Amino acid sequence: MISVVIPAFNEEKRIRRNLEALSSQTVSRDKYELIVVDGGSHDKTCEIARNYADLVFVQESERVAGARNDGFLRARSNLVATTDADSIVKPDWIEHAINSFSDPDVVLAFGPVTPIEKNVVDKRYALLFNGIIKIGVYTGLYYYTLGCNTAFRKDVLINAGMYRIMDAGDDLEIAVRMRKKGKVIFSPGMKVGFDFRRYHEFGFWNTLYEWYYIVLQGGFSDKYSYTRREYSDDIIQGK
Repeated sequence: MISVVIPAFNEEKRIRRNLEALSSQTVSRDKYELIVVDGGSHDKTCEIARNYADLVFVQESERVAGARNDGFLRARSNLVATTDADSIVKPDWIEHAINSFSDPDVVLAFGPVTPIEKNVVDKRYALLFNGIIKIGVYTGLYYYTLGCNTAFRKDVLINAGMYRIMDAGDDLEIAVRMRKKGKVIFSPGMKVGFDFRRYHEFGFWNTLYEWYYIVLQGGFSDKYSYTRREYSDDIIQGK
């Protein structure tokens, strides 16, 4: 019924929790497949992933957007979803994703984020993220379709050209093309726990600034890059 694509790179310390959550859904496990697309990890990411996923392979295209595209092309279902290896989906995430396409005109569905760490700082970050998402939904000016929490009709996605290979902003840019193909909807039940480690390590506003800088450069930048960025494991969330 649906295929879930999870790009991963050196995520041995977090991908197990991701795949355990994806393997314990309200939908029967035989109703969906899990596809892990590895970016050339040099840790145990692939070894762990093979214990849970239906398919694990090394990406052939560039960047995270390319990894998602590679996974979509290998997917067996016409509904495809994507999340991040360091995220934790809610137990009914797949059920809500599938139900979001009950209207045949819907071609893309996306949902909100929740903080994995339940501290005050991460809760504030999540409120800000969801505020940005809802402003876009209510105004119709944009759709903040985060790569950690988006689902598509595969045939329409391929027809639209799939994700553009960019350093940043690919998850918003795809919504611009998909909304020309059909309905793009916000599905509040599609909740995903988001890992804010990047924002703790590099600074919340600095990270947003870098992201917007890259987007304004057309999606590419020599000054900043999120491609295969390494994160410190000793960062204490919310401190």
